[in-house]
Formats: sequence, structure tokens, C-alpha cells
Amino acid sequence: MAASRIVIENCSIATVDAGDTEYTSGHIVVADNKIESVGAGKAPENLENVVRRIDGTGHLATPGLVNTHHHFYQWITRGLATDHNLFNWLVALYPTWARIDEQMAYSAAQGSLAMMARGGVTTAMDHHYVFPKGSGDLSGAIIRAAREMGVRFTLARGSMDRSEKDGGLPPDFAVETLEGALAATEATVDEHHDASFDAMTQIAVAPCSPFSVSTELMKQGAELARRKGVRLHTHGSETVEEEQFCKELFGMGPTEYFESTGWLGEDVWMAHCVHMNDSDIAAFARTKTGVAHCPSSNARLAAGIARVPDMLAAGVPVGLGVDGTASNESGELHTELRNALLINRLGAHREAALNARQALRLGTYGGAQVLGRASQIGSLEPGKLADIVLWKLDTLAHASIADPVTALVFGAAAPVTLSLVNGKPVVEDSRLLHVDEDAIARSTRDEAQRLARIAAQA
Repeated sequence: MAASRIVIENCSIATVDAGDTEYTSGHIVVADNKIESVGAGKAPENLENVVRRIDGTGHLATPGLVNTHHHFYQWITRGLATDHNLFNWLVALYPTWARIDEQMAYSAAQGSLAMMARGGVTTAMDHHYVFPKGSGDLSGAIIRAAREMGVRFTLARGSMDRSEKDGGLPPDFAVETLEGALAATEATVDEHHDASFDAMTQIAVAPCSPFSVSTELMKQGAELARRKGVRLHTHGSETVEEEQFCKELFGMGPTEYFESTGWLGEDVWMAHCVHMNDSDIAAFARTKTGVAHCPSSNARLAAGIARVPDMLAAGVPVGLGVDGTASNESGELHTELRNALLINRLGAHREAALNARQALRLGTYGGAQVLGRASQIGSLEPGKLADIVLWKLDTLAHASIADPVTALVFGAAAPVTLSLVNGKPVVEDSRLLHVDEDAIARSTRDEAQRLARIAAQA
């Protein structure tokens, strides 16, 4: 059967390929779920089986945004503990989070995914690590929400087995056993992970953090991931308190601890990595360990400024993350392009820290690298999957900025005229096509109120 083609033309294009190729006015041809061609000027007139031809005048086409760190369930606890650092924030919210159930997880995932997809995210991820007893199939609910939204998705199946009685932060009733966590993680991989080129759902092994997970779970989790051929994810070096915790408990800093447990490597990515010294960065670069940079969350929790320019200079793969919406209430990734640039300019490198194109690369190709999918997504190149966003830049908010990439990154959040995932439209004219946004808003409000009532009664 002949391929069905979608043609986008007359738009600016930032391919984010190895040479940062850009076209002032160009075209993209999509054949089924892959990019067939990208180039200057109009697309050829003699293409067969063109089912749709889109005039992109006034728009910028980029690869779809790739989110590399999130906690979907936190959508229904936004706006709480707004003046806390990380450890105090966790202590304040863990008792509430530990009472989520399957319907809450599904509704929160819908809210998180909707906000990201509407803003140009085509590949999402969720690090879910709270599995209360009797709460239902939380992983299945989250995956179902992503499938219904139409986005590409990685579920990082998290776990915690170090509770308050073991010197950790989560309450005792909020954690799993070592054996239970490993068995449930393996079952999730077996049931849901798709290793194919155009996979829509993948699974990673993701014990939560050094201060909520035993050393044995870290070690056996890494062994499980490598036996199953999936990636590894956790939080790392987020705060000075975490560094102190690791030194007191393990006699070494976070990076040394991760290396001792098998948690450095090109199949690993860490969230945050704010407090990294030169030797830490060198270790990540040597092992090709990835980083999910979450600038808004880092600022919200006063964690600090990650050394992203130094990481990039050393060759560390770096992507962008929303992080949970209880520490980044907007829930958007496209605004993180701007925030990453601005916050990093407050650091040692000042105005030379990041530029607009580096920020765009973090949110696209960098994210694809971190998720292990750089051969499939993250840039607009023939043969790659057709995950494409068309940003409208000819309105009041952007029209007077001559350079479209600068307009996208430095300017206000740009409307999404079209978002394709796997060659299929997911967003048109800033509206989601497969779900009812108003129904999701009502559901998330109701589930947030229900969770608050349950937590208050506990």
C-alpha cells in the first residue's frame, strides 16, 4: 500500500540535526509515521497520495519536545507547601501522596499529559514511585492515559523501600518491600515495554532516590534493568541536604555512591544533578550518564543552579524536565526552554551560559539522547519518526522578533498550530484532538478535592 503523505511547507524550520540546519522557508514531507524529506522551498508538486497539505506561513517547525522527568500524580497536589525546601516539602506531602488510588493516578496523568501535549511535548515520561497497598493498577492507569492522549511515553517504574523507620523520609506505610518492588517492576517491564523503533510505550527501572531507597534496591534494580535491556532513572545530587545525607549514611557523595551501585552508564539518566563538582561532571561524561535538567523545579524548591554549560562542554547528555507539578505548577515544558536559558545565565557563565538554539536542543535532541531514542526522535531528518510541532509566531506576542528560534525561546509561550506524533495529529490550533480538556479539568479538580479529604481524615 502506498504511503499516506502529509506536507508542511512555507514555514521556518529548525531541524536540530548535527549541523543545526535551518531553513527560512522550507518544507517537510511525512510518509506514514516517518519523515521522508526536509528541505528549502516548497515540497515537490508530483508527490503521490498526499492526504493533507499544510501552509505553514508565519510558523516555525521544530522536532517535538521531549520531557525527561516528571511525576504525573502530583498534578492533584499543586499549590501546596509553596515555601519549603526539598526535604521539608517531601515530608509535608508524602502523607498525602501515599493515599492516591488508581482513579486519582489516571486523572492526574491526564492533567499532566494534556498540559504538556498542548504545549508541544510529543514524548512524555513519568517517574512514578508511590504504590500504596490496595491502590489498584497505577502503572496501567498512567499508561492508558498516555495512550489515549496519543503521545509517545516512557514510564519510569519507581519504587521506595527506605521509610522513616529506616532513616528515610517517606512514612512507613508509603513504601514497598525490596522483593515486592523488584517483582512489580519486572512485571511492568514484561507487560508494557516495547523495544521497537517506533514504540509508543517504553519502561525504565527507577528506584526513587538515595534517601528513599536501600542500597540493595539500587543494586538489584540496576541488575534487573540490564537483564531486561531497559534504561535506568533516579534522582541525583538535587540538594546540599542530599549530599550531606549520602556522606553521613554511605561515607561518600552521591556520584560515588551511584558508581558503587552500578548507576553510572549510557543507559542511565538522573534528574536534577544540581550539586555536581568537576569530578562528578567528569564521571558523568566518561560514562555518558544523562541528566534531566529541571530549572523551574530547582528554583521553586531553592535547590540551586545546575552547571548545565559545564555538563554540555564535557559531553554529558542533557535534556529538560518539567518535574512534578507540585514543584512546577505550570506543568509545561515549552516554558522550560526559556527558564533553562535565563536561570543558567544567573550562574558563573553569565550571558554565555546558553543561547536560544542550545535551549531548543536541550528540549528536543538532548531529551531524545537522555531517553535512549536519539536515532528515532529529537531532530527533523529523513528516516526519523514524524514527531513534529508547528509553532505560530506571527501574532502580537512574536511577530516583531525577526529570528523564529529566538522568538520561540525568549518570547512568550507560543501557540501550537499542529503537533504530530508518529505522523498523526494530536493537537490542532492549541486544542487536544483525542481528549476533552474541560472534562479533564473537572476530573482533576474533583480528584484533588477527594485526595485532600482522605488525607485530612487520616
